[in-house]
Amino acid sequence: MSLDGAITLNKTMLAQAIVAALVATPLTAWASEADLLQRIDMLAAELEKVKAELLATRQKTDTVEKRQDGLAAAAAAAPASLNGPSVSNVSVGPQTVLTGYGEVNYNRPTKDPSQTQTDVRRAVIGIQHRFDDKTKLVTEFEWEHAVTSATDSGEAEVEQLYIEREFDNGLRAKAGLFLIPAGLLNTNHEPTAYYGVERNFVETAIIPSTWREAGLGLSSTLDNGLTWDVGLTTGFDLAKWDAVSTDGRLSPLGSIHQEGQLAKSRDLSVHGALNWRGVPGLLLGGSIFTGNASQGTANFAAPAARVTLGDLHARYTPGRWDLAAVYARGTISNTDALNLTFVGNPTPVPSSFYGWYAQSAYRAWKSGDYTLTPFIRYEEYNTAASYSAVPLGVGVPSGPDVKLVTVGASLKVGEGVVLKADYQKFKNDNTRDRLNLGLGYSF
Repeated sequence: MSLDGAITLNKTMLAQAIVAALVATPLTAWASEADLLQRIDMLAAELEKVKAELLATRQKTDTVEKRQDGLAAAAAAAPASLNGPSVSNVSVGPQTVLTGYGEVNYNRPTKDPSQTQTDVRRAVIGIQHRFDDKTKLVTEFEWEHAVTSATDSGEAEVEQLYIEREFDNGLRAKAGLFLIPAGLLNTNHEPTAYYGVERNFVETAIIPSTWREAGLGLSSTLDNGLTWDVGLTTGFDLAKWDAVSTDGRLSPLGSIHQEGQLAKSRDLSVHGALNWRGVPGLLLGGSIFTGNASQGTANFAAPAARVTLGDLHARYTPGRWDLAAVYARGTISNTDALNLTFVGNPTPVPSSFYGWYAQSAYRAWKSGDYTLTPFIRYEEYNTAASYSAVPLGVGVPSGPDVKLVTVGASLKVGEGVVLKADYQKFKNDNTRDRLNLGLGYSF
């Protein structure tokens, strides 16, 4: 609506209000003629205020339009190599968005306090750029453990780097390095999105979060609340397995993932995921990932080795409650001959590994920007549940089920900052019991 039109409309409304007041109320109800005139003056003052606000809004709009016209003219005059997306494809508003998250954690083992440490666990900067209404770039760059060099434990890595295109039929396609849709944590791994100072063991030791692969993906969300994802990507490289190191015991797949770094791609993998959100507050889903892991390595003892990982997950948030559960199981097949070459070493390749957890959280207190949510989580996992058969007496026994309980609370400050505290009690090995404190943020 134009400024003049708005002013005319407000004059008409003022006149109607005065007539309605005079008609609906007997003249004797007014205290005096002076009282009536005072009321009219008040309404006129309100009208002048509205006129001033509309004029200020129109001036701001004119300024923005002039700036946009100037930018468009400058872009048209610039060389094509500097223009980027054409002006006709750029919608009004910021096209590039900066995001990020990070966390600083404190871990104190209760049996050996001398091992207490504080770590800048990670700092992540994300840049998203929308070329047009249907095409965008998503990137995330991560630094771990504060310092990265040849002699330090830190890492610098590209966590995501892909282009996504949306089509008119609701289909989305992406290409590049992206997160695999497995479990609850892998695609929602900001510290403000999960409970506990540290990420849970099932979704780090079994599902190697944050797990990403390079390739192609398709996804869509249907009217019934079902979202499906499928993809063709790089996979794992079993030739990287180190039977001397304990890395494979900590996370079998975490020790052989490629992360888009000169990734061997002789053998590609496929994945699929289904997630249903047809009931408010409820998420039910599952995923599967499978592919050959020999990568055509010459003279490799396990040329037909295949990695398969599947999961089932659920989350329900009725009222103040937040309930979640995940079950994940992986296999590495056809490793008999390979493990024979590892005889005498502590870490052969497991043929199966699995884990599950159940978690309950309750929003106990909220005041202004502060929200306190206690939680409890029970986990069981085994990174070496079974091994392929080897000659009697030279094999390695399967690992024990690790069982632990985590009890703690998250204090959110607004929507972007969280303070965390928890205590973890391990049933099988109390030397791992620890107190954790953490600070996290995301934006």
